[in-house]
Amino acid sequence: MTGSAPATAGWDDGSADHRFRVVPAAYLYLRREGQVLLQLRQGTGFMDGHWAAAAAGHVEAGESVQEAAVREAREELGVVVDAADLVPVTTMHRGLPGGPALEQRVDFFFTATRWSGSPEIREPGKVADLRWFPFVTLPDLVVPHELTVLRALHDEGRHGTRVPPILSDGF
Repeated sequence: MTGSAPATAGWDDGSADHRFRVVPAAYLYLRREGQVLLQLRQGTGFMDGHWAAAAAGHVEAGESVQEAAVREAREELGVVVDAADLVPVTTMHRGLPGGPALEQRVDFFFTATRWSGSPEIREPGKVADLRWFPFVTLPDLVVPHELTVLRALHDEGRHGTRVPPILSDGF
């Protein structure tokens, strides 16, 4: 849908200019046998040199958050994930106090253990490496708000803990 004028034409008619707005994004963690697939960011201008979800990105106009997660998996990893195989994990409202409007976010996190195809780097200008990590030995540099979610996923089920359905960061 990127750059498709017909899908976005007239979408922002200004009727919500007086409202606080957030930028929505979808994150997809592919999981297997106690491991998670992460990408090493480069050339993006945001947290380059840090590990992050192997598939993530902004929700585009006219697209559901589930559709965004499926699209990002296809575009960034070359894998096909059925929306029915997405497992919702948590939603995070985050922002930079006093920061620009672009940094006011709502992030939807999903996991999947089923997909078709072999994950590979499809955007080499944005990704320096793609690697499976055990949850017990995540890399030192992980995007901080994602590390919160990854730790909660690792701890899920221990001592009756659950990933909180809603998280906040930066407030």
